[in-house]
Amino acid sequence: MGRSVRLNELDYRAFGRRIASNPLVILPVGALEAHGPHLPLGSDQIQAEVTAAALAERVDGLVAPTVPYGSAPGARRFPGTVSLSIAQIESNLAGVVSELARNGVRRLLVLSGHGERGHMAALREAGEQAMREHPGLRVVVLCDYEFVYELRGKDSPASDGHAGLLETSRMMALAPEMVGAERPVGSYRHSPFVPGTPTEADWPESVIGDPRTANVELGRKVQAYVLDRLVATVTTLLPA
Repeated sequence: MGRSVRLNELDYRAFGRRIASNPLVILPVGALEAHGPHLPLGSDQIQAEVTAAALAERVDGLVAPTVPYGSAPGARRFPGTVSLSIAQIESNLAGVVSELARNGVRRLLVLSGHGERGHMAALREAGEQAMREHPGLRVVVLCDYEFVYELRGKDSPASDGHAGLLETSRMMALAPEMVGAERPVGSYRHSPFVPGTPTEADWPESVIGDPRTANVELGRKVQAYVLDRLVATVTTLLPA
């Protein structure tokens, strides 16, 4: 049996030995948010965790326990969505990253499966704060959907988005038992200039796009593309 890539499965001596070699540590960040009637509330967390583990295997890294909550103000009216404030996210993540740095982590990828604008801004601010406090720490913050959406207009319509064709296909590849059969077509019509949560008319099913033709083959292609882009990114921005 090979050694674990999961930080929480290591004893403290094993952790000390691994950290001494300056591995890349990946911190997955998720969200608990409605993804239509066909995907689980934890879709962002599931994708981030599976991707983090696969990336760690590719680069001989470690995976820290997931930060499971994020900011999802647009989906707050849907049952099950938990949306923290930007200040709460920033404070929590800054504390976690600072503690990882205190324990000797020097190369950290904050890998979010949730890409909401305020959520990502909070993660980046937390990373910047931690680097100021720990000069030897290098942090990269990204959402893997920044890579997934590079495939829009190629493997999906350009308008594809949240819980749409690409995300549903990816979930079919990563966690097929969690993908439901009912797949409504949806669009997001809430103006970014109007404060507040979208109404039911603005966003009826927490779906953006058409997931009806989602398939495992496309999902595997998406995941392979994301992993290749992540390896290239961390190799460039967080070299050993």
